[in-house]
Amino acid sequence: MEAAVGALAAGYDHALVALCELVRIPSISADPRRAGDVARSADVTAALLEASGLERVRESTTGDSPPYVIGEWMHHDEGPTVLLYAHHDVQPPGIVENWSADPFEPVERGGRLYGRGTADDKAGAVAHAEAVRAWIETAGAPPCNVKVLVEGEEEIGSPRLHEFLTEHLDELAADVLLLADAGNWSVGTPGITYSLRGLAAADISLRALDGPVHSGMAGGGVPDPVMGLARLLTTLVDEHGEPAFDGAWDGVRPLHPEESERLASLPDQTDGLRRAWGVRPGVALAGPSDRTVFERLWRRPSITVIGWDSHPIAGSSNQIVAVATARVSLRLVPDQDPQHVLERLHAHLEEHVPWGLELSFEPREASPAWECQPRGWAFEAAERALRAGFKKPPVYMGVGGSIPFVGPFAHAFGGIPALLLGPADPGSRIHGEDESLHLRDWRSLIESETRLLAELAAAWPIRS
Repeated sequence: MEAAVGALAAGYDHALVALCELVRIPSISADPRRAGDVARSADVTAALLEASGLERVRESTTGDSPPYVIGEWMHHDEGPTVLLYAHHDVQPPGIVENWSADPFEPVERGGRLYGRGTADDKAGAVAHAEAVRAWIETAGAPPCNVKVLVEGEEEIGSPRLHEFLTEHLDELAADVLLLADAGNWSVGTPGITYSLRGLAAADISLRALDGPVHSGMAGGGVPDPVMGLARLLTTLVDEHGEPAFDGAWDGVRPLHPEESERLASLPDQTDGLRRAWGVRPGVALAGPSDRTVFERLWRRPSITVIGWDSHPIAGSSNQIVAVATARVSLRLVPDQDPQHVLERLHAHLEEHVPWGLELSFEPREASPAWECQPRGWAFEAAERALRAGFKKPPVYMGVGGSIPFVGPFAHAFGGIPALLLGPADPGSRIHGEDESLHLRDWRSLIESETRLLAELAAAWPIRS
């Protein structure tokens, strides 16, 4: 193990170059115009896995999905098979002018690497390759059988994941899932994620006209669909900003005593999170003040308007637009049914449309929440590896975001342990402007993963 860990230091500069090469590719799966870039990102990822020593590296698709990249090393007759997961697609950059530099030209500053995809999740893909490379380079083989899957459509909710798993069930079969798309508790302190919120989204449009009309000639007579949409959206939340439409809380269950104890034991990080998020002074956090910020983030549903179309300010004129559209995203908690919540959302909107405006409702992605009880041999192995890699024990934590891959995969293989680690931290601003990766923590993560492969191999007889 120590020889493999030692090889990481010698290869760090190469790993950083590989990460920067990936970050320069705008592999935005949500943008059809970037399909070629997503394909190029898959090609570079495949080359990275091949260079690490993995075998049978190939790209695979299902239907019209972006490319998944698969590799493996499968020569041990005994011991566990570990599937290493990451994704090579990224979010759109958002408002490019708000970045301190080109989002697709990585810049190192203050011990962090800035660029879209640095922390979410190209660093995870490179970490997998480096851990495998270190073992093969020093020992000739990893200590257990390894498969790697790097997805190309995670950032759009993995819509073809079920179909892909069905088609590739045998070749992806594993005993442990190690996913590098989560994050750390804080800079310098590792985290093990045991719960993820689910995701549901819809596009909501209100139409008043066949086409825009003069706001002076028709204003006061023709209702404004932008104002109507704003009024409609405010009916979805209460005074704390939490979902308030009928059905939004269907399925939400009280916290399990063990979960309550785990949340209560966490230190209050409210001020630190406010700083990491860049919350302006005087702005109140959403949710009831008698619930901890972590319960609000991990165990309560939320709703956000993530996009709005009417007419941009640039080029605007005195007119009433014909239609206004908002994209609404819901984060859901364990036991909530995303399809049911979307149906109740649609019903609420139909009941509250103002002024007889025409409503259009288009559901988008929908994936349930995931949780596990972080106990057993695999989690104990992860604790040992992270403690050695970071020189600190890990914190068991939830994440308010969604990773659609985890639940379906763990379920497909009989509920195998799912170890969710990752390169991000609260200051990484994933999905936001100036996304960044803390480089020292990234090195600690790679070391931890390298150690974890050996820890899992050693612990396997205890399991069997």
